[in-house]
Amino acid sequence: MLNSGRLRLLSLLETLGTVRAVAEATHLSPSTVSQQLAVLERETGSTLLERVGRRVRLTPAGLLLARRGRDILDDMAELEAELRAIDEEPVGTVRLGLFQSAVYPLAVPAVRRLAVTHPRLRVELLELEPHESAQALRSQEADVVVTTADYGDLSWQTDLEVTPLGADPVVLVLPRGHPLTSRTAAVGLASCAQERWACDRPRSYMAELTLRLCREAGFEPRVVCRFNNYLLQLKHVESDGSVTLLPSLAVTPEHAVVTRELSPPSYRNVSLAVRRTTTQRAAVTAVVAALRDHPDIPALSSPRRSTPPVGPRAPGNSAPHPPDG
Repeated sequence: MLNSGRLRLLSLLETLGTVRAVAEATHLSPSTVSQQLAVLERETGSTLLERVGRRVRLTPAGLLLARRGRDILDDMAELEAELRAIDEEPVGTVRLGLFQSAVYPLAVPAVRRLAVTHPRLRVELLELEPHESAQALRSQEADVVVTTADYGDLSWQTDLEVTPLGADPVVLVLPRGHPLTSRTAAVGLASCAQERWACDRPRSYMAELTLRLCREAGFEPRVVCRFNNYLLQLKHVESDGSVTLLPSLAVTPEHAVVTRELSPPSYRNVSLAVRRTTTQRAAVTAVVAALRDHPDIPALSSPRRSTPPVGPRAPGNSAPHPPDG
């Protein structure tokens, strides 16, 4: 009989590539992972791994079992949920991965509503960069993800089901009292050529987008600070008078800043994705419905043509994806 824990280790190896990466993901030692995979080989009577230099790779039998194993594990989770809830009430834990700026305006209200409508359902939030989303779904680190479709187009990945949520405009964030706050119309970035800029980390999605949009406006931004947290960027704008570009979702009313739309406009498209094998799981369906049926969020309008890509999109491109939030 196949052991679900060992089957998950094999599936993770196919996704993550190395025994060490599997060990880190599961909080086990590499030797324990190797021992469990050896037991799985004996259980199946098949050679699942072969050594290549100092690493191991999956044999054709290993690949087959790893990929079918994900379906088996999903079926087991669905069956367990059904057994615990014959009355079809969503129960159990759903892991929801999403980028930083979607946590409080989108996920937290959905979780609060679910706590009232489905008290036996537990939602665990996990911050994920968009380029991590597909792998997190496949490795079962997440059951549902909210991601930016512009950064990692998931539509070509046939094992995932993707649903658009809306378009999130990129806005210019200004300190209160800044001369540009007197304008009610959208602002061209050329008017910010002499400003001090707060930016995201180098090579991140927003840092690259800011650099490109400023260059298109004819100047190099004078960056005075870099933070990988939008709250710190907003605090710097508020207290030190810098300016920044942020997704509209990241700017909430409690921040003492002013936003202006850009001319020309820039957007990122927001989507949610799940593994197709979990679309009938009652708990997953409830979480997806809560995210889709969110109260009006001004930052999320209908999906639209987004800003041209900053990083690689095509399947099979091995270049790294910069993070987004």
